[in-house]
Amino acid sequence: MEKEESLENNSKKDQAEIEDSKSEKTEDIKDVEEKAEEKLTPEEELINIKDKLARTFAEMENQRRRYEKEKEDAFEYGGFSFAREALNLLDNLERSKITLENDETIKNTETLKKVLEHFEIINKDLLSIFKKNNIEPIKSINEKLDPNLHQAMMEIEDETKEPGTIVQEIQKGFMMKDRLLRPALVGVAKRKPKEQSEEVQKTQENQAEKDKN
Repeated sequence: MEKEESLENNSKKDQAEIEDSKSEKTEDIKDVEEKAEEKLTPEEELINIKDKLARTFAEMENQRRRYEKEKEDAFEYGGFSFAREALNLLDNLERSKITLENDETIKNTETLKKVLEHFEIINKDLLSIFKKNNIEPIKSINEKLDPNLHQAMMEIEDETKEPGTIVQEIQKGFMMKDRLLRPALVGVAKRKPKEQSEEVQKTQENQAEKDKN
């Protein structure tokens, strides 16, 4: 029991010594700082104050600019997420149109014709609403593939187009002002492999000779 009390007392004593040491170090640091300030001349103190003020004003200006930028972004692009979700309406409208056009039971009927006319009106109205809110489709067909705007989903052999030219649009892409709302999903042209082209050419030449004979 006496040993435990002795250990506890020693622990408290050590803790007290540590606290006293910390206090002494803090006081020493303060003394050094105060002595350093005492050594400054009035001109040096004025320069020091000007420097601190300049830093404070610079930080305030940076905070103001950040706030203004955040406010402008919130105003300009506040509906960005909503606009991206709204594009699903156009996609579903297009899918419904394709489904109806391929339905054999109503194909080439007046009913289908009227429904598709209404679909076209709705589609135009949606695009008009988007345009009023600075949301516009990305040009794709016959454009060169731009990784910033387009996403290539497939390559299509086409000898009439330069490689990398967009020849098919799988899904429309859209911009909201200068921001990409979603990329256009496209198919791009590619040339036939050289070996295959040569084989085709030889086959055509051989066939032409046989026809002559």
